[in-house]
Amino acid sequence: MASLNVGNLGEYLREQRRNAQLSLRQLADAAGVSNPYLSQIERGLRKPSAEVLQQVAKALRISAETLYVRAGILDAERDRDEVETRAVILADPTLNERQKQVLLQIYESFRKENGFEIDLGPGVATDAEEASAPGPGAADGDDAGPRQSAS
Repeated sequence: MASLNVGNLGEYLREQRRNAQLSLRQLADAAGVSNPYLSQIERGLRKPSAEVLQQVAKALRISAETLYVRAGILDAERDRDEVETRAVILADPTLNERQKQVLLQIYESFRKENGFEIDLGPGVATDAEEASAPGPGAADGDDAGPRQSAS
């Protein structure tokens, strides 16, 4: 079987798996993929789908976007800094999950303020976009606070 151009992805996955102190079998079970298939991905023999990468990222507790870039699914140059920053935040063992999500929301709000929005394609929203989406009945400029009447 000829090696595909996904060696970088496979090497990165192996490194992340070892950092997480998981065996190949443990990661395969956690990600819901077969052990031989995961082994082939790590050796650069298979190019996984975005869905498989998302499952593996979740099992490793790392950024799926980082895996998408390494697999060539996302444009590496367009979002490299943003993806790497998100990956570092998500991989920080000193932060709990709530702190990571809050930090990502702040980071993404600053990027938007400076004109850099994240575009992962149609139907894919970042955690911060989902959290900041207006609720039902929200309208721009609508003051939801109590109204005072002039008496």
